[in-house]
Amino acid sequence: MNPQAKLVFTLSLLLGTTITLSSNHWVMAWTGLEINTLAILPLISKSHHPRAIEAATKYFLVQAAASALVLFSSMTNAWHTGQWDITQLTHPVSSMVLTSAIAMKLGLVPFHFWFPEVMQGSSLLTGLLLSTLMKLPPIALLFMTAQSLNSSLLVLMAILSAAVGGWMGLNQTQVRKILAFSSISHLGWMAIIITYYPKLTLLNFYLYAVMTTAVFLALNSMKALSLPTLMTAWTKTPSLSAMLLLTLLSLAGLPPLTGFLPKWLIIQELTKQDMAPAATIISLLSLLSLFFYLRLAYCTAITLPPHTTNQIKQWRINKPVNILVAILVTMSIILLPISPMILSIP
Repeated sequence: MNPQAKLVFTLSLLLGTTITLSSNHWVMAWTGLEINTLAILPLISKSHHPRAIEAATKYFLVQAAASALVLFSSMTNAWHTGQWDITQLTHPVSSMVLTSAIAMKLGLVPFHFWFPEVMQGSSLLTGLLLSTLMKLPPIALLFMTAQSLNSSLLVLMAILSAAVGGWMGLNQTQVRKILAFSSISHLGWMAIIITYYPKLTLLNFYLYAVMTTAVFLALNSMKALSLPTLMTAWTKTPSLSAMLLLTLLSLAGLPPLTGFLPKWLIIQELTKQDMAPAATIISLLSLLSLFFYLRLAYCTAITLPPHTTNQIKQWRINKPVNILVAILVTMSIILLPISPMILSIP
C-alpha cells in the first residue's frame, strides 16, 4: 500500500475515534463511527486476496447496519424527549435499540458471527486494530449511556458472549480466529459490569488492549498465523516465545499476572451488587477460554522435539524485536501490584 494512503487512513482512524470520544451530540458520535468504518476498510482489503475482500464486505455491511441503528435510536430518543445529548438517553425503546447497535459494532453475542470471519481475512496488524482501537468508540458510547441501559439485557448478552467465545474457540487452529473468540469472551466481562461500575469496564478494556497488542505484535514478529507454525517458532525467537507464553497466561486471567486484576475486581463488584450467581457463571465460563489460551501457550513454548508437526523448523535469525513488544509484554505480566492504587480511586 502507498505510504501516503496508509498515513491518511491511519490519521482518519485516529480522527474518527477522537470525534466519537469527544462528542456530546449523537450525530457527531455517528460521524466519528462512520469515519472509522471507512478508514479501516482499505486496511482490511489491502492484500487484494478474495478472503480479504470478503472480510471487508462483511465488515462494511455489519457496521453500516449498526450505524443505522444508532441513528434510529438517537432519533427516537430525540422525538420523545427533545434531547440530542448522548447522556440524556432516557427512552426505553431507544435504550434497547442502542444496546443492540453497539453489541453489533463490538461483536457481542448474538451479533458476533461477523467478527471471527473478518479477523481471519485481515492481516495480524489490521486484526490488532479491529480488536483494540475499533472497539474503543462503541465502549465509550456504552460508558456515556451506562446509567440508562438495560442491565438485565447486558448481563444476558455478557454471559452468552463468555460462553460462545470460549466454546467456539476450542476447536480452532488459526491464531487470528482464536484471538477473535478471545475478544468476544473479554467483551462479555466488560458488558456485565458496565451498568454497575462503568470505570471498571474502561480499566478492563485498557488492560485487555495492552495484553492483546503484546500478543499480536509478538505473533507478527514470529510470522505465526496458525498453530503448526507457532509450534516451530521457538527455533527462531526462543526468548520471545517464552514471553508470549506468559502474556497468553495473563490474557487468560491467571494470577499473579496482570490479566487477573480486572476479573478479580469485576467478580468483587458483582458480589457487592448481590449478583453472585452471575459472577459464578461467568467465572466458570472463563475456564473454556482458559483451555485454548493454554493450548496456544503449549504450542508456543512447551512443544519441544520430538513433536509430531510436519512443519519445517525455521532458521534462527538475529532480527531485532520492536522495543514496544518488550514494554507491552512487561506491562501484561507485572501490573497486578498496582491494584491497591486502583481500588483507592473513588
